[in-house]
Amino acid sequence: MSSHTEANFESVIEAHLLNHGYTNLSPKKFDCDRALFPEVAIGFIQQTQPQEWERLEKLHGNNTAIQILSDLCKWLDTYGSLQVLRHGFKCYGRTLRIATFKAAHSLNPDLEAHYQANQVSITRQLQYRKPAKKSKATYPANTSTAAKNGIIDITLSLNGIPLITLELKNPLTSQTAEDAKTQYRRDRDQHEPIFEFKRRTLAHFAVDTEVVWMTTRLAGNATYFLPFNQGHDGGAGNPPDPQSRTYRTAYLWEDVLQRDSLLDLFARFLHLQVDEKHDDDGRKFKKEILIFPRYHQLQAVRNLIQSTQQEGIGHNYLIEHSAGSGKSNTIGWLTHRLASLHTNQNERIFDSVIVITDRRVLDQQLQNTIYQFEHRQGVVQKIDKDSKQLTQALENAIPIIITTLQKFPHVTKQLLKLAEDRQQQGATGFLPTRRCAVIIDEAHSSQSGETAIELKSVLGGEQLQAEAQQRAEEEGLESMTELFRSMAARSRQANLSFFAFTATPKHKTLKFFGRDGQAFHQYTMRQAIEEGFIMDVLQNYTTYKTYYKLTHNSAEDPNVERKAAALALTRFMRLHPHNIAQKTEVMVEHFHTVTCHKIGGKAKAMVVTGSRLEAVRYKQSFDQYIREKGYPIKSLVAFSGIVEDDKITGKTYTEEAMNDGIREKELPERFATHDYQVLLVAEKYQTGFDQPLLHTMYVDRRLAGIQAVQTLSRLNRIHPLKEDTFVLDFVNDREEIRTAFKQFYEGAEMGEEATPEQLYQLITDLDQSGIYLPEEVDRFCQIYFKPKQRQSHSDHQAMNAALDPACDRFIHFQTQDPDEAILWRNNLNAFRNLYAFLSQVIPYQDSDLEKRYVFLRHLSAKLPHRNQGLQYDFDGEVQLEYYRLQKISEGSIDLKQGYGESLTGPKAVGSGMAHESSVQLSQLIDVINSRFGTDFNQADQLFFDQIIAAALASSELQQAAAANSKDNFGLLFRQIIESIFIERVDQNEAIFARYMNDASFQKVISEWLSAEVYQRLLNHSERPINK
Repeated sequence: MSSHTEANFESVIEAHLLNHGYTNLSPKKFDCDRALFPEVAIGFIQQTQPQEWERLEKLHGNNTAIQILSDLCKWLDTYGSLQVLRHGFKCYGRTLRIATFKAAHSLNPDLEAHYQANQVSITRQLQYRKPAKKSKATYPANTSTAAKNGIIDITLSLNGIPLITLELKNPLTSQTAEDAKTQYRRDRDQHEPIFEFKRRTLAHFAVDTEVVWMTTRLAGNATYFLPFNQGHDGGAGNPPDPQSRTYRTAYLWEDVLQRDSLLDLFARFLHLQVDEKHDDDGRKFKKEILIFPRYHQLQAVRNLIQSTQQEGIGHNYLIEHSAGSGKSNTIGWLTHRLASLHTNQNERIFDSVIVITDRRVLDQQLQNTIYQFEHRQGVVQKIDKDSKQLTQALENAIPIIITTLQKFPHVTKQLLKLAEDRQQQGATGFLPTRRCAVIIDEAHSSQSGETAIELKSVLGGEQLQAEAQQRAEEEGLESMTELFRSMAARSRQANLSFFAFTATPKHKTLKFFGRDGQAFHQYTMRQAIEEGFIMDVLQNYTTYKTYYKLTHNSAEDPNVERKAAALALTRFMRLHPHNIAQKTEVMVEHFHTVTCHKIGGKAKAMVVTGSRLEAVRYKQSFDQYIREKGYPIKSLVAFSGIVEDDKITGKTYTEEAMNDGIREKELPERFATHDYQVLLVAEKYQTGFDQPLLHTMYVDRRLAGIQAVQTLSRLNRIHPLKEDTFVLDFVNDREEIRTAFKQFYEGAEMGEEATPEQLYQLITDLDQSGIYLPEEVDRFCQIYFKPKQRQSHSDHQAMNAALDPACDRFIHFQTQDPDEAILWRNNLNAFRNLYAFLSQVIPYQDSDLEKRYVFLRHLSAKLPHRNQGLQYDFDGEVQLEYYRLQKISEGSIDLKQGYGESLTGPKAVGSGMAHESSVQLSQLIDVINSRFGTDFNQADQLFFDQIIAAALASSELQQAAAANSKDNFGLLFRQIIESIFIERVDQNEAIFARYMNDASFQKVISEWLSAEVYQRLLNHSERPINK
């Protein structure tokens, strides 16, 4: 019978490592007092630094080894093993190296020889303390003799310094990695020299045949382990070996702890992070954290580096890493590796690595991290002043540049100005050709738009200009070189590689940076939740529904535009003092009775409102209710700009004034203190806001898609005392929220793509409208694409004059046919969006499209603003008669079942226009009461809107409406509407079932829909509903 003992597990690991570059180091050679293997350490120094040894030997004679070991231990105890490994230690004025790491190039043969001389060793059953020595650790009754005697299963050392320990467990003998974690906590005394934080061993692994856990700091029962697993089927854990030859955890010793990999970890990954914290009394203190990369971070960085070396410059990479993935560290490691990356011919691959970020914390963290690797200043430059500073950094090819995207549009002007200041003749305003790696933090907000094109144009430099000149000459348009440069900047460039990070990619993100619509590397939301790095914010999700009835109390019953009036009535309801007061009571009482006791009494909440005025009203209502109740709760509000009161003429509000003088930049820090518990927001702090004490979110606005995920994810940051989160939603349907999160839960997928045919159809329709003429486009572009050196202030008036005729035609068109004018403007915007997208993913060579894009982009800005339609105020005509706020559902929203929807990209707009119909105010109030006085939710209302839209698009119904009376039309409608319902059964099964099974419900719905569709079709009998 085969043996399944832990010793056999050890033997498998040992055999593999010994066969792949490790040496076997006897536990008898370990010095417990020094906590290292002295003979090996001295041997490495003698072998690799004989001259230094000879100098020291002249001073110390036979005591040389003892003196070196003494100084080595002092430096290890003072500065830690990681710093000594990287930068050496001093012995009587001489710098000695205790390790040599692989250089970025192979120009120095001695370095390569020293690297090969590194002795990476494995020791089984190492006794780390002398038998006579008593440990401070306390042992349970079932503690093994080996544990009591201070014996580690496996110890890995580098040149005699122990750096990694492993405790192994075998589930076949009823022990798992959980037992190994317990053993580390209970049996491994952190005061022993070998375990003291950062002084000798740097990482400790609890390993069984299924999973791996890791920690860098032993602290008794407070020891915190991180999962160190590959992930399996989008979640936590490890996959089985595809060849069924070994354990699920074999990647640990076959890959991560492999000789070159381990040396690379010590050289380029591990780093000491020093965080400044505040205690409960507000006093600052520093906390040291030794960072060891998690498996997905290590894999992502190494795969990116390997692909970059193999593929060269000019490729894009999308890294889809969830919140909680440790993205800042991943970016730091990748940045450092790319900056020092060389080809096999020992040529540096990138002149500069440019990190695009809006996060203030990232730049300092990058500088601190990279300084630990390089130990020299000037490698990293943070652009914190202006575009001139960025221009100089790019000119000087600073290895690592950290900046925002918004500074790039001004660099070209700065280059010309700098050249003029230096009196350089023939200055072009272009950078010398640079090979750049661009790392984008939060790619979903950075990959499109003209500012991103400016970045590519600036970094394209002289090479891009040369390509544009060549193309202009080929086309016989030498004066339009700037046009061809603009076109070339949109497509991929051979001197630029992009590395884009995001947790929630859009369709554009996947297309721009992905490969066949897939991310280069993924770490999913599901895995982050299952591994405990973020909270599952949908575990406790409660929804409320508002039921109400309005009454029309005026003698007049005017006709009103349906859509505008419905919006006004909705606004009337949302801002009604009773509605605000009732929801305030629910929120404050919930916070007072439940939330405030969470996270050790430190929990905070966020209220997400639907508008800036709503945020003002809620702030006033919150403060009044809290004051009346005498609760120890204080709130802050966050909104942009100045808000005008809709009731008091001339009364305005600002965020700073409502927060008692707290400035905008101070708000996050003040909210983090004990003084404030609730933050009310309107379009602020819904992305990028990290506050681990945020436990509860009250939602009173419509959320959908990526916005729902980003907003609700403000709750997902972990805290040692944070056990759960809570969402109370007054507006959204649970299924809509589930759909939004499901898209990103196990990784996003790209759906249907836009095609060039759609683009050409749009521009054909726009051209044929006669709003603008080809000669006007050419005249505008001749000025716009002038070389930078020939541009003047008079160009602005000339471009305006070139746009004016088209503006006049549009204004006349708008007067004659407002609906078609709106459609034309929609098509213009659709063309702009589609061209901006497709021109970056398809190598267009159509200068006519580029000229029209530039012309229409500027024309769009000059056209008169859209008519906002009638603005209604029903305060004197409408009253709230009935109001009820009712809890509808509570519990978790399960994301594990079903499949996520694919992400959709930009498309051409449809040609049909919904004419704004009028209705009597009292009739509209009845319709709204019938909707909001029943149990229909927003999904139901959307479903009926979709049914109406499908009916309007039916050519059969269009013909029937034109040729029949209302009653005859109704007969045909009832035949067709049933098939429309059946086609949409999966969109709302509850309504479908009631329609098919409830005759009275079917009759009411069919008659109402028939009348609605018939009237709309009659209103459009003179114009097509759908092409």
